[in-house]
Amino acid sequence: MLLAVTAECGAQVLEIRTGEAVPREVREMYDAGLQYLIDSQDQQGSWNSSYRGAGVDGMAVMCFLASGEDPNFGAYAVPMRKTLRNMLRQQSRRTGFFGGSMYHHGFAMLAVAEAYGTVDDRNLWPGESESEQITLAESLELAVRCAVTSQKKNSYGAWRYNPSGNDADTSVSGSVLVGLLAARNAGIEVPDEAIDRAIKYFVSMTSPSGQVAYAGGMGGFDESMARISIAALVYAVARRKDLPQYKQTLEYLKSRLVSGGRAGLGSVEYQNYYQAQALFQGDEESWKKWNQKLIDTLKTRQQPDGSFDGSYGKSVSTCLSLLALALNYRFLPIYER
Repeated sequence: MLLAVTAECGAQVLEIRTGEAVPREVREMYDAGLQYLIDSQDQQGSWNSSYRGAGVDGMAVMCFLASGEDPNFGAYAVPMRKTLRNMLRQQSRRTGFFGGSMYHHGFAMLAVAEAYGTVDDRNLWPGESESEQITLAESLELAVRCAVTSQKKNSYGAWRYNPSGNDADTSVSGSVLVGLLAARNAGIEVPDEAIDRAIKYFVSMTSPSGQVAYAGGMGGFDESMARISIAALVYAVARRKDLPQYKQTLEYLKSRLVSGGRAGLGSVEYQNYYQAQALFQGDEESWKKWNQKLIDTLKTRQQPDGSFDGSYGKSVSTCLSLLALALNYRFLPIYER
């Protein structure tokens, strides 16, 4: 079992990362979106959607945490803890896998890493027997072990949909790698070799133009701002801005500051989610320009009930849209530059 450091010395604590005020229009959109998530949450703590699972639950948890909502007290505490419990119940106590696919595993692992140190485990399982309970630290250790075990079986040193898959793609690998990096930031032991192998895979998938291929080995480059953003983000968060591939992906993003509308292949919500983080990590002035375009676009797209509709249905599209806006708050440790 990978060992977690104690909450006192290793867990993350939410704190304001900037003195800049969050624009009122962002706060109003964000609050309406959170209210939609609360209103549409089911009794189990999840959302009835064609896309359903621990990863979606994790996105929702991230939405609440990202604006600084307290998971222990206040109006959002009960729905947040209910979602966390539902997510943790889906995790195998034997393998650590959150189920569904490695997409779900990556997003769920990221959410647990960001919740670790902010959620009081004593309040997480009210009325549940001890045999049913698992702490966030235990869950995160298991999730990391699952990801590392899966990677060791993979000839590319990355991840595909299934934990035992021997193929790999940059989209799934990005979700898992960001989860691992967040776990490492939270104080969980993540082998350096795991991070290095994953970064090596992304390097092999990045062309000199800054475009990023999708699956398998190198090849198949096309216009996917989401994949380019994913690569730029993992290079930055892994502290590998020294790599020429990081500079290539970031320059490509800066040359195509399209926000709120699809540029190239892929879903616009998914693209915005990663592009927001990649630009924020890479070039603040470019992010500011892009962010204002995003705000203007999302204002016209938000529904009266606070939701955003899109390629993945209301629940997931709302989560992705809110998280693209969440860089304006900068509360989450993973959003720290």
